[in-house]
Amino acid sequence: MEYFCYHRDRPGSRALREELLEEHWSYMDRYEQELIARGPTFAADGETPTGSVHIVDLPDAAAVRAFAFDEPNYQAGAYRDVLVRRWRNVLGRTMWEYPGDPEEGNRYLVLGLGEGPAADLGLPPARDGLIAYGPLLADDGETWLGAAVLLGAAGRDEARAVLTADRYADVEVHDWDFGGRG
Repeated sequence: MEYFCYHRDRPGSRALREELLEEHWSYMDRYEQELIARGPTFAADGETPTGSVHIVDLPDAAAVRAFAFDEPNYQAGAYRDVLVRRWRNVLGRTMWEYPGDPEEGNRYLVLGLGEGPAADLGLPPARDGLIAYGPLLADDGETWLGAAVLLGAAGRDEARAVLTADRYADVEVHDWDFGGRG
């Protein structure tokens, strides 16, 4: 089962995250085969960390919760909260299979928190910059709760436009980078 995890940073936790970087990477290395995508998010300045995205394929809700809450930064208090949702990999690939250049251009996490009938279940017409794309679902794997997208785009407005306007209670756009050991 595929899951989207977004660990949001606690304000002022940058030094702690930097201190735990190797521990975090070592922890993630244990999930190398299960990871679909990963990477840090940043504020609009492109430098201030705001969180960490992990999309994983794990057997069940208990396994993903253990993955999310045993993570070293979470255990040390670097994160203020964690969003864990079922997710469906509409692209059917990992970020490492993305055909574009991971170093080129701007990359974003677009997180749409659903409201009303399901939207954006299939691929959007403009899909060249999509790195990961899929609906956020309840634990039953059916009830639509929103969408999570990792993509390359010219800017935040273009990134936001990948989701259908007026179908979400809230849409967050975060700068995002491919994660992992450099």
